[in-house]
Amino acid sequence: MHYGGTMSSLPIDDSQAALYTVGQVATMLRVQQAFLRRLDEHEVVRPSRSPGGQRRYSRHEITLVQYVVRLTDEGMTLAAIRRILELEHELRAARRRIAELEAERAGGDPAQASRRRTTR
Repeated sequence: MHYGGTMSSLPIDDSQAALYTVGQVATMLRVQQAFLRRLDEHEVVRPSRSPGGQRRYSRHEITLVQYVVRLTDEGMTLAAIRRILELEHELRAARRRIAELEAERAGGDPAQASRRRTTR
């Protein structure tokens, strides 16, 4: 049922909203809760905390945990995975900056410059 006007966004619509407990994520991904705690302790995936101090995961973090599981299945250590994630973050930031600089040079929109670069 729809009530006139605009629909407000729900927390479940936000991929960054920390909604899921350790137990829920462990069940979803078929991993041990201890594995999720280790990811936090080793600063690989750092979920938010509830006011009571319990870990709460967003959909974005769950996707990241899935990626980490694949990397651990390939034999990578948590330290190596943490470094890979850092480097990937730096690479994304560098690509954004390149797009901004190209847009400034061309006098246009950074998103447009990025699209031009990927279609070459």
